[in-house]
Amino acid sequence: MILLKTLTFPIKLSTGEESGDKITLTLKSKEASNTTNYIIQRAYLVQRFNERQGTANTLTRAEVKGGGRKPWRQKGTGRARAGSNTSPLWKGGGVSFGPKPKLYSNKINRKEWQLSLRSLLIAKEKDTTVINSLISTEYKTNNVIKTVKVLNINLLENTLIIVPKIEEKLLKSIKNIKTIKLIVANNLNLKQILLAKNLLITKDSLKTIEETYNG
Repeated sequence: MILLKTLTFPIKLSTGEESGDKITLTLKSKEASNTTNYIIQRAYLVQRFNERQGTANTLTRAEVKGGGRKPWRQKGTGRARAGSNTSPLWKGGGVSFGPKPKLYSNKINRKEWQLSLRSLLIAKEKDTTVINSLISTEYKTNNVIKTVKVLNINLLENTLIIVPKIEEKLLKSIKNIKTIKLIVANNLNLKQILLAKNLLITKDSLKTIEETYNG
């Protein structure tokens, strides 16, 4: 059964103070159950599977360089018979049943994917902070750090900032902060949301999230 879940957040300023206004985020969801956790897990595993590059490559005995002549005669040496130095039994020889380049691809229903994102955002409600504007002055790394600190967000914890659009100056200002990631509201990444300890969402991003993932 599909329900409408409304999340209410106080809007904070970049100074850390509350503006006095509140904003809501309404998302379609299902009744709380183990099914919700399963959907999130399934979407996460699909994403991880699709991220595999599949570039591992080993050479078979036919591809290894060498093996043109028989190492020694068949009989009379006291050693085991050998026909080629490219045999998998030899050091530097080919590999039996080794990995070859492969395309890893798995699919998930679009509505199921959207449901998993909505369910995860609802589960992360307590870890979410809504801010009026990320930076009130100019985009500098120090300004981003100050904003994060006044919002009582630990810089040692993974933080995901969700914005309506990514500006080049903002991207450069957080580039050297390893624990902070930036993502656009209409292209959310389930893995990044799941691994983030804190979600920092700009006010304008909430409407984009509602329109994009409530389909």
